[in-house]
Amino acid sequence: MVATLEVLERRRHAARLGGGQRRIDAQHAKGRLTARERLDVLLDEGSFEELDMYVEHNCVDFGMPDQVIPGDGVVTGSGTIDGRLVFVFSQDFTVFGGSLSERHAQKICKIMDMAMKVGAPVIGLNDSGGARIQEGVASLAGYAEVFQRNVLASGVVPQLSLIMGPCAGGAVYSPAMTDFIFMVKDSSYMFVTGPDVVKTVTNEVVTQEELGGAVTHTTKSSVADLALENDIDALLSARAFLSFLPASNRSGAPELPPIDPWDRLDESLDTLIPANANQPYDMHELIRKVVDEGDFFELQPAHAGNIIIGFGRIEGRSVGVVANQPMVLAGVLDINSAKKAARFVRFCDAFNIPILTFVDVPGFLPGVGQEHNGIIKHGAKLLFAYAEATVPKITVITRKAYGGAYDVMASKHLRGDLNYAWPTAEIAVMGAKGAVEIIFRGLSAEEIAEKTAEYEARFANPFVAASKGFIDEVIMPHSTRRRIALGLRKLRGKMLENPWKKHDNIPL
Repeated sequence: MVATLEVLERRRHAARLGGGQRRIDAQHAKGRLTARERLDVLLDEGSFEELDMYVEHNCVDFGMPDQVIPGDGVVTGSGTIDGRLVFVFSQDFTVFGGSLSERHAQKICKIMDMAMKVGAPVIGLNDSGGARIQEGVASLAGYAEVFQRNVLASGVVPQLSLIMGPCAGGAVYSPAMTDFIFMVKDSSYMFVTGPDVVKTVTNEVVTQEELGGAVTHTTKSSVADLALENDIDALLSARAFLSFLPASNRSGAPELPPIDPWDRLDESLDTLIPANANQPYDMHELIRKVVDEGDFFELQPAHAGNIIIGFGRIEGRSVGVVANQPMVLAGVLDINSAKKAARFVRFCDAFNIPILTFVDVPGFLPGVGQEHNGIIKHGAKLLFAYAEATVPKITVITRKAYGGAYDVMASKHLRGDLNYAWPTAEIAVMGAKGAVEIIFRGLSAEEIAEKTAEYEARFANPFVAASKGFIDEVIMPHSTRRRIALGLRKLRGKMLENPWKKHDNIPL
């Protein structure tokens, strides 16, 4: 028996060593952790239970039978984060560069299947050179098997991808279909074709970082949600982030014991809106003064800054926050902001997370570029997302809500449950001056000014909309948190179903 146990321990040691100490040292020299070290940081201490430690590849070509390493380049299993079950895979770059083989893919598929059966999040730590060339189409088939599970798991369990090294070619499409992507600065990259191919085909010269680095994908392309400083930062951020998410679409978001008083008033909010209607203010201030203890986990902060998305808590329960940001482009809706917010709203709806919307929007961004690039269809994405959402929806209009953008931003007409406005709210088809110049063409400058003042007095307030029932209540800014907390309490038992359909057809 002792000899058998010794054999088991030797096998375990060989599997834990991955590609060997030399390659582990090379990984450390790049400032990266190994696959197993990453899991140690991500998961609660001692909680990881590995599956398929001894799986080996089945390739018989190109001398591969002489290169067999237990685990085959990916560590898979389950563990806990803050005591909550998660399923994980961590690609091991020390084994064949983390390349995906048929068996490697089967390991990932197994834990994804288990996650869907029991209802638990899937977290993928990606560090792979791509498909294992020696296996040819079998490797490509493995990718497709993973892709299929990404699609089936979408909206069933949360899926989070951490890109912690290379991710190229077909490998990028699995993370792209997950709910959120975190990347590591100067260490990870994603692209379909690398710089060499780009140069050959288009004659463009570009570095890996410029083409598909963390900064590129969190500022320009919006492929990724966050760019973190290093492996540790990314893994700890993932732990914090998961605390806002439910285990599956069948369970509620986790609740923390409420410490912050639900009825806390904040008098400073009464002076947040500047006297000058064209002067910006930072919507982050409102968000942080409303959510529990100012704890707001923002996503895509470096992309489409004219809209803010992220998670906070009210009375210890998760809420998704969408807010126009007057500090950037006056808070207008454009192509990028509409896409950014629409996907977030759909995630919240899929996982039963209430949506809190703060509105200060002067309209959609005009311009030839916006129109030619499809602002109509992209703006419709956000409209569609809000309209189909059945979770509790609370909207607070702080200042401007003009034109179609008023409708889009979780208005009462899109089944908003509670729609509040501050006394500073202006709900109208457009700004006073523009409206007057259209209605009263040909008037002198003095007459235009007079009519503008008249229009402002008539419409630059929330009471016209309130008189029609489009606004449920005009509230004092300092009581915003209290009103939201009470509203969410009332809406906990909300039941609303859309008409039966196989699936909708959102304008993509």
